[in-house]
Amino acid sequence: MSGLKVIKSGPLTLLQDLGRQGWQHLGVAPSGPMDGHAARWANRLVGNPVTAPLLEIALGGAEFESETDTWLALTGAPLDARLDGEPLPAWSCFPVQAGARLRLGFAQAGQRAYLAAAGGGFQAPATLGSVASNRREGLGGLEGRGAPLAAGQRLTCAAVSELHSHGCGPAARFVPDYRQVPTLRVILGGDAEAFGPAQQQALFTQPWRISPQSDRMGIRLAGDVPLAPPRRQWSLGVVTGAIQVPPDGQPIVLMADRQTMGGYPLLGFIHPLDLARLAQCPAHHEVRFAPVELAVAQAEWRRFLAFFGG
Repeated sequence: MSGLKVIKSGPLTLLQDLGRQGWQHLGVAPSGPMDGHAARWANRLVGNPVTAPLLEIALGGAEFESETDTWLALTGAPLDARLDGEPLPAWSCFPVQAGARLRLGFAQAGQRAYLAAAGGGFQAPATLGSVASNRREGLGGLEGRGAPLAAGQRLTCAAVSELHSHGCGPAARFVPDYRQVPTLRVILGGDAEAFGPAQQQALFTQPWRISPQSDRMGIRLAGDVPLAPPRRQWSLGVVTGAIQVPPDGQPIVLMADRQTMGGYPLLGFIHPLDLARLAQCPAHHEVRFAPVELAVAQAEWRRFLAFFGG
């Protein structure tokens, strides 16, 4: 079994799957794709299980040579993608023959693209039940140490001559416009009562900018009017999407490679479906927040999971 050879790895290309579950009690982050929406679509387009390993390509600038005949799918941030010089449409699947070159330019909007291979995805030994790369913890990836891809490495995938899928691209309404200023829905909770109504409204009534210090562990925000967090005397477990407010009043949204415990007060939690949109926001991009009821978020999340088969 052969697959793709890495010619250029780009700024940061990571092997991911849906994440490392069941280890947070030992301090192990779940990891997985930052944009779960685009990642799930990439696997769906080539008929893979939702858990199949795929590539998260930050900013683009990557190049691959196919060593087998297969089908690939590319979703996420739009970039100038070309197969042997021929342009590829965004959010599509396409056949690739052995010897073909796939060149990915830099993102024209958004931050992360996702590349999936038919036949079950890219293969690598699992670490704690997952291949998801976490550089900080040294877990996952091709060699089990969390390292990003490097030129010369090979990604194993199945040879697939015919593809049985739902088509070569999702309906247009499923493809996000990464240039828009997103409104991210927030489920108030955690220490929200201790913040009080005035601080809750302060989150919703001003725009926030993405800090350049953001990464896969957390998205840092900057607002003209910092929040006033209450004091907290203890740490507790945290989840992906939790909104921490440190003493400087500038919120941090915890993302895929987050810690499992935190001591900063929590104002609430980003709607799971909106985390994908936040993950695609570049530095200095504006976002806004709006409240959403827990029951509404739960119902929408269940429908989303059911659409992709769990």
